Order: sequence, then C-alpha cells, then structure tokens
Amino acid sequence: MKAIGYNGDEFIEFEKSVNSPKGHDLFVEVKAVAINPIDSKVKRSVLKNSETKILGYDCAGIVQAVGDKVSLFKVGDEVYYAGDITRDGSNASHQLVDERIVALKPKTLDFAQSAALPLTSITAWESLFERLKITQADSDKTLLLIGAAGGVGSMAIQFAKQMVGMTVIATASRVESKAWCHELGADIVLDHQQLVEQFKQQSLSSPDYILCMGVPDDYFAQMVELITPQGSICLLANTREAYDINLLKAKSITLVWEMMFTRSMFQTIDMNEQHKLLTKVASLIDQNIIKTILTETYHPINIDNISNAHQVIEQAKMIGKLAVTN
Repeated sequence: MKAIGYNGDEFIEFEKSVNSPKGHDLFVEVKAVAINPIDSKVKRSVLKNSETKILGYDCAGIVQAVGDKVSLFKVGDEVYYAGDITRDGSNASHQLVDERIVALKPKTLDFAQSAALPLTSITAWESLFERLKITQADSDKTLLLIGAAGGVGSMAIQFAKQMVGMTVIATASRVESKAWCHELGADIVLDHQQLVEQFKQQSLSSPDYILCMGVPDDYFAQMVELITPQGSICLLANTREAYDINLLKAKSITLVWEMMFTRSMFQTIDMNEQHKLLTKVASLIDQNIIKTILTETYHPINIDNISNAHQVIEQAKMIGKLAVTN
C-alpha cells in the first residue's frame, strides 16, 4: 500500500506491505482522514533515523476485506473510526483496524464529513458520560467546557445540550470561535483567561462539571476555585507540572482523566463500546440531532496537504475540524 509517514524530520511517501486481515481486523480503503492535535503530539515523539511513523487517527473508508472473526461488517461497508495509536494510522491508501472500534458511517454525510467525527465524538462522549458520569437527570446542572471551539469541545457542546439539556458555559478566545460555540448551542461563552473573575462579574453559578481541553497547568487553580463542592473535573491533556491533590479535598472534588485510546491500547473487555458509541453518533447525525464539525477540507491526501494540515493544527487556532480527502 502507499503510505505517508513521518521520519523525524519530514513527511515522506513510501510503499509498505500489509498483511491480509485476521481475527477482528478489517482491511479498509481510506477515503478521508482528519487531523487532530494527537497527530502532532505523536509526530513530535518520532526521532530522526527511527522507523517512519504513519500518523492519522480519524478515518472514513470502505471495507475491502475482513478477518475470520469479523461479525459486524462485510466487504463494501462504508465505515468510520479513530483507530488505534499503537498501530499504523490512516495516512495511507489502506489500513487494518479492529472492527470493535469501527462503525458504519452516517448515511447522510460524505467521507470527509464523517472522518471529522470519530476521535472527537469518542473523547467528548467518554468524558461526559463515562468519566464525569453525566446522565439525563443532570439537566438542571451546569457544565464548563474550557477550550470549547476545537473538535472535542464542539462535540461536547452538542452532546450536553441535545442529549441532556444542561446549561453549557464554554470558553473561547476569538470573535469567530465564540460565535461557533454559540452556534453549536453553548448558553454562555467566556474568554479563556480570568475565569473566576468572569464568573463573579456575570453572577454565574458554580459549574457542577468541568471538562478541560486545554493544558491543565493554565487552569488548575481556577478550576478548583470554581467547581461546586462535590463536583467533578475531567482532564484530557498532560500536565507539565506535578500538583498537590490535597487541594481537591476540601470540596471533595472528583478528578478523572479521559484517553480515548485506552480501550484499543489495552484490548479491554469492553472494547466494543466504541463501536456502539460511534453507531449511536451516526444515528444522531442522520436524525439531524447533532451535526458534523468539519470546517475545512484539503484534497487530495498527499504530502503537501498532510504537512499543511499539521501546520494549521499546530497553531492551536482551529475551529471545528480539518479533513483531507481523496
């Protein structure tokens, strides 16, 4: 197969042999990929003169062959998924992926629109409903989303509003990103900085839940001060410093992490939950309850477009998602 990989210095195109699918694996022809901050993070970990790394953790494509244990899909199915960080990514003509983290793509979306959904949908869903344990009974509660204009925040706004009906307070930095958050359903949009002061100035109630999509170091003290007693905080990004968790004690604050690759990395017994989750998201899309967050598309999948997409993502100003399609 043809692949675009990173060699520690630059993206290169090369040929790579691929085995026939076995077990639960699908062999998928890649039609579109989306670029995420995790792509850039993994890229930075690739050392010069090391094995070339195929990135890409969002994909939509067509099943070309199936392993002997596959039961959920057949050849010709149009699918979407986020993949497995321990395996080759989707920046290639074809990819092997475990069926248990794959779903049929939304019928009403094209491949690029579908590719923009998996990683952010899984991360937002697991953060809200599995880590923070938000339920439909929390419709009277408040959720603070820090850094909400990006991919995960864009999905979290929609899930919280459309599936729970809770109050959503989002943060964004620019006029256009604030407008995007409002468009998706956020009730209130604040600036990223001086959150405590903004809550006081606007007489806002303390959030019951916080999902922080930024670097926790920039917000840790503010989150501890803002959160309601017995509230819950979910983090996505690594901290740069160690923190005194005793700060959480007085309010009995719950602190949890979300890593959407956990199930595939460790082959957890509930790995199939991501198949179910993406199937649910596709249904919500097709029912017009939530929408794709694709805002920019490059064509075709080649070195220049993958490189340019990474440059855009690394500026950390992306609204919604960026896809590259064949």
